[in-house]
Amino acid sequence: QVQLVESGGGLVQPGGSLRLSCVASRSIFSIAEMGWYRQAPGKERELVAIFTSGARTNYADSVKGRFTISRDNAKNTVYLQMNSLKPDDTAVYYCYCNTVRGPNMYGYWGQGTQVTVSS
Repeated sequence: QVQLVESGGGLVQPGGSLRLSCVASRSIFSIAEMGWYRQAPGKERELVAIFTSGARTNYADSVKGRFTISRDNAKNTVYLQMNSLKPDDTAVYYCYCNTVRGPNMYGYWGQGTQVTVSS
């Protein structure tokens, strides 16, 4: 199992920046995928940014050029740097990872951290 703990959310004005952190309870070196999703009120959870197998990154079109995902394997941590924030970025941001054992894939979620973009 993997426990994920997010931090770094808060209230920020439009155009501002925040950096989210997600610390895993074990080494992320061999984790298959790890990244960030978000869910706004009344909307479905959506992918924001993620490291895929092979250390590639995928971003939602809505955040390309503004958000950057990064990782520090030594600290078992993935970050999400969010710049030029917009009110539409307001959501609960969840850290996600999955592991593969044999034919099975196991997914894990953090508890979420609230990001509110408002003047």
